[in-house]
Amino acid sequence: MIDKATFDNKKRIIIKVGSSSLTHTTTGHISLSKLEQFVRQVADLKNSGREVIVVTSGAIAVGVSALHLDKRPIKLDDTQAVAAVGQASLMMLYQKLFREYNHVVGQVLITKDLIDHEERKQNAIRTFASLLNYNVIPIVNENDTVATEEIEFGDNDSLSAIVAELVRGDLLILLSDIDGLYDKNPKLHPDAVLIHEITTIDDSVFAMAGDTHSKIGTGGMVTKLLAGEVANKAGIDMIIANSVMPQVINRIFSGEQIGTYFKAKPLV
Repeated sequence: MIDKATFDNKKRIIIKVGSSSLTHTTTGHISLSKLEQFVRQVADLKNSGREVIVVTSGAIAVGVSALHLDKRPIKLDDTQAVAAVGQASLMMLYQKLFREYNHVVGQVLITKDLIDHEERKQNAIRTFASLLNYNVIPIVNENDTVATEEIEFGDNDSLSAIVAELVRGDLLILLSDIDGLYDKNPKLHPDAVLIHEITTIDDSVFAMAGDTHSKIGTGGMVTKLLAGEVANKAGIDMIIANSVMPQVINRIFSGEQIGTYFKAKPLV
């Protein structure tokens, strides 16, 4: 059973926040109120004595706003240029908001293929360790100016799992506009039931995922389950929850039955 005790020993937390959790649903532009509420919850979690790493989407949305564009560009090179502008602006927002709660943040831009290069992988591990040792909150995003996978496919779901594995995290939280895993697509089936706990991610679990893509983000439930596979194999528990739920992070750590909890098997 999931309760507060489940999370009491979770000390190194990776939180991935999707584009849909940081933007206005009507325009796709950055929502300062959503960002501020998210930062406040992360700061409070940090104040509880835990280490927190944020994997963020939203660079393109901020870039669209900064460049006064009506909508996200279609061409890939234009999208990467918008991401370059947006990443700098997004980091400035994070710095400003976290500073109000007396926390220091550091930017980490990586690409998922670093796990295929042992030297780069070890460099990333050491960088994260140093940032956490300095009591910094790392803000991680994929380097969209040179990598295209997040733009085209994953909305940073898989990146967050890779980061969780690199830093040997205790818990990965995926926040988006999806409540969690239902037994069938809730958009097509009003009687769909939210599943609160999964102990094994297998074919039957993937079959339940359905087509649950967000209107704003590029990731769907399948990419989140793939992230769960990576995290669980590394012995890291994962939760999928809806960011619009008030105080969602605080409520997770209080043991409320929200979202879907993917319990990892102990490493042998």
